[in-house]
Amino acid sequence: MENNITATYYGQSCVAFDFNGTQVLLDPFITHNPLAKDIDVNALNPDYIFLSHAHADHVADLVQVQKNSGATVVAIVETAAWVAKQGLDADKVIAYNFGGTLSLPFGKVKMVYALHTNSTPEGDYAGVPCGYVFTVGDKNIYFAGDTGLTMEMKLLEDLNIDWAFLPIGGFYTMDMYDALKASSFVNCTKIVGVHYNTFPAITIDTAEAQQLFSEAGRELFLPEVGAAVRLW
Repeated sequence: MENNITATYYGQSCVAFDFNGTQVLLDPFITHNPLAKDIDVNALNPDYIFLSHAHADHVADLVQVQKNSGATVVAIVETAAWVAKQGLDADKVIAYNFGGTLSLPFGKVKMVYALHTNSTPEGDYAGVPCGYVFTVGDKNIYFAGDTGLTMEMKLLEDLNIDWAFLPIGGFYTMDMYDALKASSFVNCTKIVGVHYNTFPAITIDTAEAQQLFSEAGRELFLPEVGAAVRLW
């Protein structure tokens, strides 16, 4: 079957995938994002919500979106335990861990390493962060989550990753230069940059970033907030 896959960028690290009709939202942070003021969070209707970790700039709109949509929330074990305390039905939370692979109606999702910290908006420990590799048909998409450059990315080199969603803003995560190295580590030439320009500390020169990747023979996509990228 031919894939019909798009990714809509909602700012920071919030991305909505349409996997052949199944809606998958990652790291919902919209209402507190000054760059996403034109996005109606109540219009989001995902089937699944995946969390890379529980920092406020990744979960601020989680409860509202989940209550509106009835979505199933997926996260690493300790973050999932925090999610379960937010008033969700138990059958709407999936907790798994590194190396695990979920088989879901749209495809498979492998949890992979991310180098970052993790706490809840209240400041409580929430385990460790993670990234995901989504496999839909014969296509593979890497969502790195918040991460620094790490040698563990090389473990993904032979997974035939078609698209990689990488943080590029620096300060809290990789900057554009480390993200370029990361694209080499995971052996991927099509990159969507995330986690940049939301706050002063992670503001970048987008023209410089695109030139940097272009000179290395890679494509860097920096969609406007609310814009969709057709992946296939």
